[in-house]
Amino acid sequence: MFLVVKILVSAVIIAVVTEVARRFPTYGGLIAALPLVSLLSIFWLYVQGTEKTELSKFALGVLWGFPATAVLLLIVFLSLKHSLNLFVGLGLGISGWVLFLMLQEKVIRGWI
Repeated sequence: MFLVVKILVSAVIIAVVTEVARRFPTYGGLIAALPLVSLLSIFWLYVQGTEKTELSKFALGVLWGFPATAVLLLIVFLSLKHSLNLFVGLGLGISGWVLFLMLQEKVIRGWI
């Protein structure tokens, strides 16, 4: 039952964001840029009794993914701006995301 509640609440939030984005793309983008998925995940994990140390590790993992996500969004933006097909842009963005994560890992391991 709890899984159904999580799915419904999360789906409603996503539906609201996409409706705002459909009518007001800039505002929808700003709302979508909010860390809704991260915050929802932390909230649901907390409600389920996850320890604070695990929540902290989760938050750090999200933080590590943030720069790569910015790269993904930049690539998708530039792809669409230059009239590439959406799916090509998404593919390039995801590829850039993976490559950036790999590079980030190598750089960080070199410092530690």
